[in-house]
Amino acid sequence: MSFLQRLRERFWFLPAVLCALAAVLAQALVALDRSLDDRITPGWASTLLYRVGESGSRDILGAIASSSLAVAGTTFSITMAVLALTSSTYGPRLVRNFMADRGNQAVLGVYVATFLYSLLVLRAVRVVGDPGNQDAEVFVPHLAVNVAVLLAVANVAVLVYFIHHISDSIQVSTLTHRVRAELVDTVDRLYPEGLGRPAGSADEGTHDDAGVQDRDLEDALAHGDAVRSAVPGYVQSVQEDDLLEIAEEHDVLLVLRVRPGDHVLDGTPLVLVHPPGRSGKDLRDAVRAAVRVSDARSPYQDVSFAVQQLTEMAVRAVSPGTNDPYTAANALDDLGAGLTHLVSRELPSPDRAGPSGARRVHAPRVDPVDIVTEVLDPLRWYAAGDPGVMHATLTLVERVGAAALSRAVRARLLTHVGLLEEAFRGAGHVEHDVARFGERAAAVRRALAQA
Repeated sequence: MSFLQRLRERFWFLPAVLCALAAVLAQALVALDRSLDDRITPGWASTLLYRVGESGSRDILGAIASSSLAVAGTTFSITMAVLALTSSTYGPRLVRNFMADRGNQAVLGVYVATFLYSLLVLRAVRVVGDPGNQDAEVFVPHLAVNVAVLLAVANVAVLVYFIHHISDSIQVSTLTHRVRAELVDTVDRLYPEGLGRPAGSADEGTHDDAGVQDRDLEDALAHGDAVRSAVPGYVQSVQEDDLLEIAEEHDVLLVLRVRPGDHVLDGTPLVLVHPPGRSGKDLRDAVRAAVRVSDARSPYQDVSFAVQQLTEMAVRAVSPGTNDPYTAANALDDLGAGLTHLVSRELPSPDRAGPSGARRVHAPRVDPVDIVTEVLDPLRWYAAGDPGVMHATLTLVERVGAAALSRAVRARLLTHVGLLEEAFRGAGHVEHDVARFGERAAAVRRALAQA
């Protein structure tokens, strides 16, 4: 994740940009007003511009500034209330989606920018000389004042949009759709077709070359110099292109020991360097810069985090305090859409080669088999008492199995069908429900066997 991408997820970034644009616009229009006078102003412009004099302009600008700031405070309060509701109902990890939402950022930015613009234009309205003297010069930036009125009208439209947007954003379908879209984007980013080449493949060189590279990997795992984390936190992103350049520059092999989403402590090995003895200070600093450790996880490269958000929504929905199986089923439907997209991709090679053709970076991706387990285990633990959610879980298993390219994924799914059936039977349901679930589980087994 680049610096600009991280910056765009900050709630203050878009409002800050709009405020900067408002300040530039205010100064530019005031300067344009100073350069014009009534003699050179076109007639049509004089007709369109609304002129109310010095006192009226101050009143208009003051009213616009105060009202826009007041509405900005109201919208911010509404946003905070929605964040609290969403956090308690669907999970605190979904708060990040609201903070990164462009609509919420734009609404707050428009109101704050209008306030700043009106304040700067208001400062430009002045009387030069004694106000009681008829010869005193009065400057009123009529063009800038009229633009402030247009911004006030636009703020009304923005308020209507905000009410619609915030009402739509707390709906379950909207929340799950956003997380599903993030999951699909992450899968496309991390599991594209043709990324890397398998170690020892024919296009990497001779069999002897492949054997040498395999021995280098084994030596790196056994004896490589460790580049350790300088701070505790979560691995948020790994810049593999930067690592490839570092490895090529220093003529070494870099083996990643962590993946995005892993939690590390101060001193946890991030990367192993082979051959030993080449991990100088410059290389270590460059590697730490390429492996970003932060206080929070991000779905940009962390496919498990995006999956976890939907799983958490489903699990929370079946908790005794919520008891909303339909929300859980909705989350499982979107989770199925994301997982089928994942398992239908070939697992990319963990190796990255430089221009010389030698293996330079070994960075394995998360295996879809592990992702399937991360989803189905919590559902079995917490949803066994809800027949509707358990049937939706079997539907999820069937859809993922039908799309899976890997036999290992289908084998793991078959194992979980048996575990789900055992958990359902032990949850104390009536015999009729147990029999129905057994029939559905048998049908899913047959579908997985035929896939």
